[in-house]
Amino acid sequence: MKKILLLIVLGWSAQLSAQFIYPATRKTDTVTDYHGTKVADPYRWLEDDRSEETKAWVTAQNKVTFDYLDKIPYRADWQKRLEEIVNYPKYSSPTPKNGYYYFYKNDGLQNQSVLYRQKGLNGQPEIVLDPNKFSADGTTGLAIFSLSKDGNYAVVGKSKGGSDWRTLYIMDTRTLTYLSDSIEWVKVSGASWQGKGFFYSRYPATEKGKELSTKNENHQVFYHQVGTSQAADQLVYEDPANPQRFHGVFADETERYVFLNISDRGKGKDGNALWYYDSKSADKKFKPLISEAGNYNYSFVTEENGRFILLTNDGAKNRRIISIDPAHPEPANWTTILAEKPENISAVSAAGGKLFVSYLKDVTSRIYVHDMKGQLQKEVKLPSLGSAGGFGGQKTDKEVFYTFTSITMPPTIYRYDIQSGQSTVFRKPELQFNPEDYVTEQVFYPSKDGTKVPMFITYKKGITKNAKNPTILYGYGGFNISSTPSFSASRIAWLEQGGIFCIANLRGGSEYGEKWHEEGMRFKKQNVFDDFIGAAEYLIKEKYSSPDYLAIQGGSNGGLLVGTVINQRPELFKVAIPQVGVMDMLRFHKFTIGWNWIAEYGSSENPQDFKNLLAYSPIHNIKSGIAYPATIVTTADHDDRVVPAHSFKYAATLQEYYKGNNPLLIRIDVNSGHGASNLKKSLETTADIYSFTFYNMGVKPVFKTVAKPAEKKGF
Repeated sequence: MKKILLLIVLGWSAQLSAQFIYPATRKTDTVTDYHGTKVADPYRWLEDDRSEETKAWVTAQNKVTFDYLDKIPYRADWQKRLEEIVNYPKYSSPTPKNGYYYFYKNDGLQNQSVLYRQKGLNGQPEIVLDPNKFSADGTTGLAIFSLSKDGNYAVVGKSKGGSDWRTLYIMDTRTLTYLSDSIEWVKVSGASWQGKGFFYSRYPATEKGKELSTKNENHQVFYHQVGTSQAADQLVYEDPANPQRFHGVFADETERYVFLNISDRGKGKDGNALWYYDSKSADKKFKPLISEAGNYNYSFVTEENGRFILLTNDGAKNRRIISIDPAHPEPANWTTILAEKPENISAVSAAGGKLFVSYLKDVTSRIYVHDMKGQLQKEVKLPSLGSAGGFGGQKTDKEVFYTFTSITMPPTIYRYDIQSGQSTVFRKPELQFNPEDYVTEQVFYPSKDGTKVPMFITYKKGITKNAKNPTILYGYGGFNISSTPSFSASRIAWLEQGGIFCIANLRGGSEYGEKWHEEGMRFKKQNVFDDFIGAAEYLIKEKYSSPDYLAIQGGSNGGLLVGTVINQRPELFKVAIPQVGVMDMLRFHKFTIGWNWIAEYGSSENPQDFKNLLAYSPIHNIKSGIAYPATIVTTADHDDRVVPAHSFKYAATLQEYYKGNNPLLIRIDVNSGHGASNLKKSLETTADIYSFTFYNMGVKPVFKTVAKPAEKKGF
């Protein structure tokens, strides 16, 4: 019977594959000369997201894709199961302010989490704002919520359709009503209060209709006073001579010290400068702490007795904590509070007169409490190996909250008593899931050059290593970002079907400090691809999976990873899932804030960088004769971080060159951005990915239904 079912599934797959007729994509003779090398770009016209031809192409591609997905017999079952397993109440850690505790809650399947507050820990929760009411389809989300020092006002930043653009409004939190203030063209910005107003960063208005693709330059900082129009906002800082810099201004907890953060990644600098002024001084002009943005990072932690405590990788690739006297900011006068250790410092926060220092040891969290002079006082005992985050607060706080999670442990919120050093469970999620049914292994496998790379492998107990387990291998590998173990309810739907999920901790991230990052950037980017290939080879060698049952997945920089690896080693994979990927490495810097990635990748305008980028750029290394795996490219029309033109041109090129039977599809979401703009869209995308993957592996899932647990009210 099992053989008959398998033949039926394989027959369906073959039938669908044979039916592929991709939309015709017009080619042009567009050629660019890069330092004497001519590179064809026949699908450049797809970069114009406003053209009727591009819109027609998107419609035609989506029709092919959704016609294919509609024919998968268990696609609706995946969607239903995902909704069932995600349908439980989810909470954020509470933030105390002016006698209230503010927190986010999602009842289960709400498109957007709702912001609540209550008086004390036992008060009655009340809704502060419900982003589900921002738009009819739930695709406008809350991107910023920043309370004033007295808690009487809040900046509310809305994001439409998943775009990185924000529009700011002011709420009077005493009445929960909005003032008339409205601030537009905000991007790469928070909202930092000082006195009766706040600092924010914005770009000049773009041409109407080109908001999602225009190159963003001249990042400006303004101060907005509550109750006034945006036209009256005070320009605090700009630097037109260096248009590809980020500028952000923020005040410390006391609002006395104001800091200007400057980064210059458009010129390949990976660090930042830090300037400041003292609001109590007559001269409110910024003075340098760190005068130039080079290749070191400096993050403000807190002020203590007139000195500034910073986290930096200057002189410490795994980072250290230093203290600077602003009257004598020269490096020779710096004091090291906490010296570099073999483990990387992933985060530092200050609360209750203590420093909470988070380390990564083999990609899992270790938390230590120090006094302001750096003396170790306590270790925060975590329940197991996993990821912990939070610990933020004010100088007068006597407690902090943090969240702990692992691949098989749903996020659990803990309350930490600063004086006693005791953690107690504050809120544990209630969902029908037993972590004991699953196993997570951490292995260390060799990459091409012999480097040992960690990988988490999670699966249901009882699985046999017979090389036939449907497996997703996920990777990112870039921008100093760690892929730490965390829980995903939608991932459980994959695991309970006998699937294996793997996270490879590739070079380019910060798992082992700046050295690990440097080994996966610029001219060493190939190490990242080799690490990912090495992970696949390990899984195949150890019989977790095989090329007939192995899928690779990654988003953004991870989409680049997937696109490159299936060019280099397509025979290792059955399915490829490149999501919102950076696919044109020669032109990424020409759109929105793409120039920000030059520090990570280099730029085609530099001859040496050009050769390196051309060698692995996904679009430019697609060739005929390669047996590409079944591929589903995902992107969205409101992605103004990695513009969808990357995925458009990539899909068109794949469809042009590949002549086999595997489907090469592109799924283009609407009213969504670099990440899904609401929960519904996220679950729909995940259901389609799981359906596509199982279908092309010839595996049929078996679903069961679970009841939603009873909901508890308040804290």
